[in-house]
Amino acid sequence: MKSLWSDKESKKYRGALATRVYTSRLLGAEPSLVLHGGGNTSVKTREKDFFGNPVDVLHVKGSGWDLGTIEKAGFAPVRMDTLLQMAELKQLSDADMVTHQRAAMLNPDAPTPSIEAIVHAVIPHKFVDHTHADAVVALTNHKNGRATIEEVYGSRLIVVPYVMPGFELALAVHKAIQQTKDLSEIDGMILMNHGIFTFHQDAKRSYELMIELVTLAEKFLAKKTRGKSIAKATRLHKPAEDLLQLAELRRQVSLRRGCAVYAKINQSREAVGFSSIKNVNSLATRGPLTPDHVIRTKRIALTHQGTDPAASLDKFTSSYQKYFDKNNDGTLTMLDPAPRWAVWAKHGTIAFGATLGETGIIADITEHTVKTIQQTENAFEGGWKALPAGKIFDIEYWELEQAKLRKNSTGTTPIHQGKIALVTGAAAGIGFACAEALSQQGAKVVALDLNPDIIPQMEKIGADAMVVNLTDDKKVQAAVEETVRRYGGIDILISNAGVFTAGQYLDELESRNWDLSIAVNLTSHQKLLKYTIPYLKKGIDPAVVLVGSRNVKAPGAGAASYSCAKAGLTQLCRVAALELAPEGVRCNIVHPDAVFDTKIWTPEVLARSAERYGITVEEYKARNLLKTEIKSRNVGEMVSAMASPLFSKTTGAQIPVDGGNDRVL
Repeated sequence: MKSLWSDKESKKYRGALATRVYTSRLLGAEPSLVLHGGGNTSVKTREKDFFGNPVDVLHVKGSGWDLGTIEKAGFAPVRMDTLLQMAELKQLSDADMVTHQRAAMLNPDAPTPSIEAIVHAVIPHKFVDHTHADAVVALTNHKNGRATIEEVYGSRLIVVPYVMPGFELALAVHKAIQQTKDLSEIDGMILMNHGIFTFHQDAKRSYELMIELVTLAEKFLAKKTRGKSIAKATRLHKPAEDLLQLAELRRQVSLRRGCAVYAKINQSREAVGFSSIKNVNSLATRGPLTPDHVIRTKRIALTHQGTDPAASLDKFTSSYQKYFDKNNDGTLTMLDPAPRWAVWAKHGTIAFGATLGETGIIADITEHTVKTIQQTENAFEGGWKALPAGKIFDIEYWELEQAKLRKNSTGTTPIHQGKIALVTGAAAGIGFACAEALSQQGAKVVALDLNPDIIPQMEKIGADAMVVNLTDDKKVQAAVEETVRRYGGIDILISNAGVFTAGQYLDELESRNWDLSIAVNLTSHQKLLKYTIPYLKKGIDPAVVLVGSRNVKAPGAGAASYSCAKAGLTQLCRVAALELAPEGVRCNIVHPDAVFDTKIWTPEVLARSAERYGITVEEYKARNLLKTEIKSRNVGEMVSAMASPLFSKTTGAQIPVDGGNDRVL
């Protein structure tokens, strides 16, 4: 591991706290040291309080901040005297510890101090760095871990046996430091099965000690594993793709978690190689790298073999129930029993998350877990050994972690959170409005359009975009499969793509006019349904919404090609509703009218149309029974609602969004 310290860059950070920010970011920039909020750092300073009195202060990383992006505001300023007094107590609940740490902050608006604030306080050095370095964890997580640490580091480090984080750990560290005869000879501290600390009066030295000590661990592992590489699939081997089974795995996990989740499959050579190891079931079910990970990943992975995801999930949830029953003291309520990651035999690994952020975090942790487990397995007799299940349970059901989960669950969950929505014709107008409404309500939107403008348009709302000719079977199928490949399935289909063909009376109707309308306004929707239905059947509360037209109920002269295609689309919706109802898939159609904020309605066209009726443009826009203007946004909101549980009892319906039309009524 290389030091990222730059003398030139460091000069931009003046003062102890600013320098603390700089070196914290350096640590956070290396995933093999810390992942997604892991680790913590601190600096001790002397400042003046509100009354001008000098106070010794510990600035420690606050809860919720990530070392890679931390700012000064991410450090909680806590009075040292309070922390040191707490370290002298013989007993203190973790909840009370957190309360008193917050009460001792100089700034009440600062984030809650790290649970390890007292640990940082009792270390008598100005700068303290703590990481969960993969290589160090590999040294500790086997039956002779303590001996290995001493072999690698000699007497340079204090070694603390595993202790539950919180006040218990603070006492153990305080005692270990007090028993150390000469701290000037000590460069850091190992918490067995947990991580590593380094400390020094100088920020650069503390940081570079971390790099040096982790590098020693990496070199030791490299020497021990010489000739034993991480399992990788051969370059010629490409795992068989089974997207339908991936979608079913996602569905089964979602059902057991009680919400829709995303499924991110990793089919890299490393992931497939790991999933192909003969004893992978044992490796993936021994426990996490560090107990901190259990909050993200649960204790073990789901291991799936064969073709029956439901059976695999039943086995996992049954095992989780037994794990809970064995360790529950009778006061706890079981969390959901769904896995957070899986090993799919010979296919790779999968991360499951209720949000894309959570899914990405779990995927990263999984990648590091897979690598580190194998390094330990290859390096040491007896192989990988995690903490006992009971100790992991203590972290998973820790009162402080439960409080975090309760706090995070108090907000309102967007109605489409965790859903995967496919929207066509989304480059502008109604299609864009549908994509935007679904995205705002939590869905991950994948939008398709022939117009390349769809790419910058979707970037505005954080959606994916694909330029696709929806009349091309192979292109449509490829787009559908890519959506499933990325996120694990399809729950919502908004089939909106269309073209408004030029008005021509029947006796003058050109074949290309008719053919174009039928191909785009009808046949393309049939193709899309053909390729999405297999995945919708495995979706979470799956729904299809087609975008029709007022012309179905009230056609106009000269609009045969458009009106007939939209009428055919309406009939297609009715048939789809009949066919899909037994599978729990709803199919409805919306009929907009006079939506004037689309590209076809230029100011010039609007002015001509209004003039033809002898009214103003504003009057023309509101030429309906409610005298209200219909905008794309109104249609998008209706479509989002129709795809939601609000319409869970409705299928085969035709919903107008037209302000009321006397010809339709």
